[in-house]
Amino acid sequence: MKGFRFTKFVPEKDPDKNTFDQLLDIFMQLVTMTGGDVAEALSWLTNLDNRYGLTRPGYGIGDFIEDLKTKGYLEDKTGKGEFKITGKSEQTIRKNALEEIFGKLKRGKSGQHKTTHTGPGEEAGSDRRPFQFGDNLDQIALTDSLRNAQVNHGFSDDFLLTEDDLEVVDKELRTQTSTVLMIDISHSMILYGEDRITPAKKVAMALAELIKTRYPKDTLDVIVFGNDAWQIEIKDLPYLQVGPYHTNTVAGLELAMDLLRRRKNPNKQIFMITDGKPTCLKVGIKYYKNAFGIDSKILKETLKLAAQCRRLKIPVTTFMIASDPYLKEFVKEFTTVNNGNAYYSSLKGLGHLIFEDYRRNRTKRF
Repeated sequence: MKGFRFTKFVPEKDPDKNTFDQLLDIFMQLVTMTGGDVAEALSWLTNLDNRYGLTRPGYGIGDFIEDLKTKGYLEDKTGKGEFKITGKSEQTIRKNALEEIFGKLKRGKSGQHKTTHTGPGEEAGSDRRPFQFGDNLDQIALTDSLRNAQVNHGFSDDFLLTEDDLEVVDKELRTQTSTVLMIDISHSMILYGEDRITPAKKVAMALAELIKTRYPKDTLDVIVFGNDAWQIEIKDLPYLQVGPYHTNTVAGLELAMDLLRRRKNPNKQIFMITDGKPTCLKVGIKYYKNAFGIDSKILKETLKLAAQCRRLKIPVTTFMIASDPYLKEFVKEFTTVNNGNAYYSSLKGLGHLIFEDYRRNRTKRF
């Protein structure tokens, strides 16, 4: 009888990982989802163990908790069982996010961003040009130069190579970039049964770890925006949670521009992760709010800042994790005014899009 027989798929355990390492991976995922709430994460882990048998005989969740404390992942400063994750855990979460989102790209050469300019750099380009006084000897294209000598002076017993025969390979100039990552923490990021904030946090942590390890001369500032906007430290990303907020995009852009003004890099950019339209504006000490459609007053102020970013040569790349037609129209208008980029991404593809846009940064030097 021809056909297919479908059975339950049980993935094989990684033989290179012991029980602690396997539980640690799951625990770090749960801590990210709970916004750093260790007690809730451990409760979820215990329930998962009861349901799927994550532990083995002789090593239970209690043993795992003791190992977390011994190995420096958890601390209990009060002695009352009120656990907090440590700096070691925060770094592990960022590394896990980097592996999860950018793992396939880790074999690439390390370094800074390429540009369309030539100059002192680490990687040889493809362009050839005549030798000029001051060029380094290691830039000389030996094969091309020898060929030129033979063409210009012929084949003879006395081989002649002059300065006019020499060709050099230009090296690509590498540059530094200052990036501000804006994360929407309005209430809609957890509405309709879809957790959008956890993937956004993972992308932010992966991007932060990527920059720290592969682009150490770049800078990354992370801000969140709801009714207001404020800057957070990279180490605080695992604790990030959504609040009962509207979306004040204007406040986020104002803070991002203020942070970039302090950076001396000529290359600056803003990445904005959001799932909706701007619905809030601060006027004096009061908040002007309208969540029903796109408010013309809020839209006008938002587009005004988009134009200001364009004058300052700060492109804004918007990652819209929603696909409503009227939201696309807003993003299209915002992007046109700013002359930036926009992506309409599912949560699954968000990290790849952000990395590709970050890596392809070809901003000119001004």
